Amino acid sequence: MNEVPVLITAPAGFEPLYAKPGDAGADLKSTIAVTLPARSRALVPTGVSIALPAGYVGLVHPRSGLAIKHGITVLNTPGTIDAGYRGEIMVILFNSSEVDFEVAAGDRIAQLLIQSVETAKFIAVENLPASERGETGFGSSGRA
Repeated sequence: MNEVPVLITAPAGFEPLYAKPGDAGADLKSTIAVTLPARSRALVPTGVSIALPAGYVGLVHPRSGLAIKHGITVLNTPGTIDAGYRGEIMVILFNSSEVDFEVAAGDRIAQLLIQSVETAKFIAVENLPASERGETGFGSSGRA
């Protein structure tokens, strides 16, 4: 197992935790109670700040249970936490349902995944090499 040292600050009980062995995402909790009105969004604090090593990124994903049961998702999925960011992780929750949703302080609202990343070197060219797909875009591979 590859361990990545991630420095964190968080109030007691709000540290990111993996629910089960082998989980990819560690749960993030809301530090506040907030009502998400139907079809609205809110910026929800987690109380967590992290320091990632260079070459890593934190990705904030929605929780599937909140999505299927209540229509609650993370609006900018995945949220990106760069290695140099030291501020509090905030989650943009969106209520896609027709009813208000209550978030209590301590509720699990999102998942934090830590992944290694490569830094690309962008090279300007006049033309791109040909590929089998070419310039075809959305829906180009047939029916969904």
